[in-house]
Amino acid sequence: MIPLWMYLFVAAALFCIGAFGVFARRNAVAILMSVELMLNAVNINLVAFWRYITPENMSGQAFAAFVFVIAAAEASVGLAIIIAIYRSRRSVIVEDVDLLKW
Repeated sequence: MIPLWMYLFVAAALFCIGAFGVFARRNAVAILMSVELMLNAVNINLVAFWRYITPENMSGQAFAAFVFVIAAAEASVGLAIIIAIYRSRRSVIVEDVDLLKW
């Protein structure tokens, strides 16, 4: 049986890689991919804690499925926004998007 700390270590590493991608990237698509990595790290934590604390009920898997649904919605809405911005500005660089400025 794999100990809990190994799951937490992998999830923390995945979350740190995602956070670095969000802060270091300029491309909006790469930022969305990094957010997806962070959400996958959260899913690893949810399932690992469910497995080691209360394996008799399905709460951890239910929360993980809910996070999958949120990630899919975030990806579809985010990509739709990025496509709309690309069509109007011809760029997906985050610093070039200043649509809310006067």
